[in-house]
Amino acid sequence: MLGPSSSEVLGQSRISRKYTKTYFVAPKKLLSAQGLQRFCTEHKIKLSKIDHIFLSRVCSETAGGLPGLLLTLAGMGEEGMSVNLWGPSDLKYLVDAMKSFIPNAAMVHARSFGPTVGSVDVSTASSGTSDDLYVPINDEVVKISAVLLRPRYSKVSDTTKEGSSELDDPLVGVNHLAENLLVRRMHSTAEFALKPGDLSVVYICELPEIKGKFDPKKAAALGLRPGPKYRELQLGNSVQSDRQDIMVHPSDVLGPSVPGPIVLVVDCPTPSHLQELSSIHSLTPYYSYPSEESKEMCKKVDCVIHLSSASVTCSTEYQQWMSRFGEAQHIMAGHQPKNIEIPILKSSARIASRLNYLCPQFFPAPGFWSLPQLKRLSSVSKIPSEFSSCQVTAENLLKFHLRPYAQLGLDRSGIPEITSRPKIIEELISEIPEILDASEHITQMLHGNNVTNGGSATMQANKVMIEEPWLHETALPSCLEGVTREDVEIVLLGTGSSQPSKYRNVSSIFVNLFSKGSILLDCGEGTLGQLKRRFGIEGADEAVKDLRCIWISHIHADHHTGLARILALRRDLLNETPHEPLIVVGPRQLKRFLDAYQKLEDLDMQFLDCRHTTEASLKTFESNEDKDVSESACVPSDQKNGSTLFAKGSRMESYWKRPGSPVDSAAVFPLLKTLKEILRDAGLEALISFPVIHCPQAYGAVLKAADRTNSTGKKIPGWKIVYSGDTRPCPELVEASRGATVLIHEATFEDGMVEEAIARNHSTTQEAIEVGDSAGAYRIILTHFSQRYPKIPVFDETHMHKTCIAFDMMSVNLADLPMLPRVLPYLKLLFRDEMIADDIDVATVAI
Repeated sequence: MLGPSSSEVLGQSRISRKYTKTYFVAPKKLLSAQGLQRFCTEHKIKLSKIDHIFLSRVCSETAGGLPGLLLTLAGMGEEGMSVNLWGPSDLKYLVDAMKSFIPNAAMVHARSFGPTVGSVDVSTASSGTSDDLYVPINDEVVKISAVLLRPRYSKVSDTTKEGSSELDDPLVGVNHLAENLLVRRMHSTAEFALKPGDLSVVYICELPEIKGKFDPKKAAALGLRPGPKYRELQLGNSVQSDRQDIMVHPSDVLGPSVPGPIVLVVDCPTPSHLQELSSIHSLTPYYSYPSEESKEMCKKVDCVIHLSSASVTCSTEYQQWMSRFGEAQHIMAGHQPKNIEIPILKSSARIASRLNYLCPQFFPAPGFWSLPQLKRLSSVSKIPSEFSSCQVTAENLLKFHLRPYAQLGLDRSGIPEITSRPKIIEELISEIPEILDASEHITQMLHGNNVTNGGSATMQANKVMIEEPWLHETALPSCLEGVTREDVEIVLLGTGSSQPSKYRNVSSIFVNLFSKGSILLDCGEGTLGQLKRRFGIEGADEAVKDLRCIWISHIHADHHTGLARILALRRDLLNETPHEPLIVVGPRQLKRFLDAYQKLEDLDMQFLDCRHTTEASLKTFESNEDKDVSESACVPSDQKNGSTLFAKGSRMESYWKRPGSPVDSAAVFPLLKTLKEILRDAGLEALISFPVIHCPQAYGAVLKAADRTNSTGKKIPGWKIVYSGDTRPCPELVEASRGATVLIHEATFEDGMVEEAIARNHSTTQEAIEVGDSAGAYRIILTHFSQRYPKIPVFDETHMHKTCIAFDMMSVNLADLPMLPRVLPYLKLLFRDEMIADDIDVATVAI
């Protein structure tokens, strides 16, 4: 199984196209479908081998990792790699949406099949079944067929219902309803029209038959001499006998052929699809007990991989359908509870465990489900005992061999071993004995014991001492007076740049306001998976439901391709609860992507352009809040005429001044008013965007908390968190960071790579620290590290007196800010053998 467990499907299947050994690899449910790249990197699975991608469905759940994967493939080699993308007809919506930010979209050869989404499929309505069979690939290695699966129509239009006594039954009256549809299709067809996301696909993978063994004795008896004619017969060609006046046919000298192995990949997302699945005639030849007239066409299926959720596969109806395949091996690759506690990204989980042992306050333990919860879920989704034989739960890197035929079947040899946390800690202590005292000292330090005013961390273990004389006390800002652990926490979900890597995911910052909700700053690929690793499955659901706003810095894929999945999940979680659409603040190119994507599935969101949330724009809004004004009144004159951030006449300025898609003027003011109310309820005074130097329409953000009053009536100023986004150092960033409580600044490159940082409009470590120092920021957190620094970036500790290095899942509570820089010496100890940058190739995609 290519891919980790639980919760998301990539919907991609793969046949290893080797002539010596062939095995089928299909995806298990990924903790985030977008985690494919990280998983493949960890297990040295080469993405460059991909030439076809098949989607079982098209939605954020199944295709969320596709944009990042395509960008990675486009960056390979000198000219990039092209890839063939297959899926149902609504695939075109996804491809159109991706074109808004993928420059190499021309390298994606999208091929879709099935009826146009939005149209009325008269053939299906009249017969009550879908029976379309397509053959995307048919060569000497494999034949891949696709069978469309649609939900069984169960409703009629109001026009049809009027004056009738028809029941809304999916199984009874389908043909009758179809007849009504054909008669009245001009009056109302909405209930029967295919909607985006309705179509699913069953893929049938068939390998060529295995020729029987050649018998040289029979060939000699028929007058053949050893030589090239033997080969021709083995290839299936008839030849002339050398000694007799006869033609020798392959059947004369070959033993009986063995049918080629057959594998099915089934994605049946809902019970409505299941009703249709049971009646698809195209699958009849693959059943072990077909009707009498089809027996001679029966094809033995060796393996069926089920991508459906347990709520569908555990039903009696689904199990009865599965039994039609006789003795086929069934691999349940849906939401399998037993896999939830298994770390998917082992290397990342290993580092997280080591960091948690060293400093649990900043690196909490992963939020996996507890055993009682797992047992409760297992009882809900239990497979009936009479159908449980020949069914196995999918595991990471589980294989099903197809060639050679002698090895046909499951192969568990590649399944990664589960390493327990105690074993990881045991290895850590053996590797770095000093870590025992380091962990104890950090615990004492964070609880206020034995901490000197100079901030020195002294540790006697094996005569090793860590001294950082540059650590000195900085006056505690007044905004932290009386701050509690329930005020705000900054969770760094992704701290890498460009593309997900073995140890770091791409950009995402979760600002946890606890009982007042939360805000996401950037939402790179895999953000949902990171939330699940940090808070657990249920905790992540609560975090998504409690989101107050999502803010996106710019259009590069590593900052927003996790957005659609988060929004879709929130939509589903709140489906039966009264709620308002979530406000997404971002650059206007992002609106083009979201508008195009929402043709595929509703994201239940409202979009607000970053330029309407700049300080000048917000002041204009407040001054005109009670007036009837147009949208242009909300944009200050400097933005109407072009930003002064970029040189006059430069390419960047021309992009900045370029008009975007039309915005509903009447919608901007109400949205700003709604945002203001949302922020106020969350205890925030403002969310302010400011332009930075990176790509066209790139922004940084300021989160400012409202002032509060303590028990004595003293006014306490609100805290201020500043996020740089991706940028070069610039005056706008320095000005926005004035007096910041925390500045989260990108530090893509080490200090010796200034020229590359300039060329790519990024910052070095020292430049980021200098911005914070110039602005008088209390604490600086460095993030967005180049993937050439897999575990820890290169930095000069001389300037780190109020700075810390971010790691994935690092959680910084405002109450712990005074101690934050003091952790750095211990992080150096933990990674003391890895402080030198690895010499690795980094794909030249936009970062």
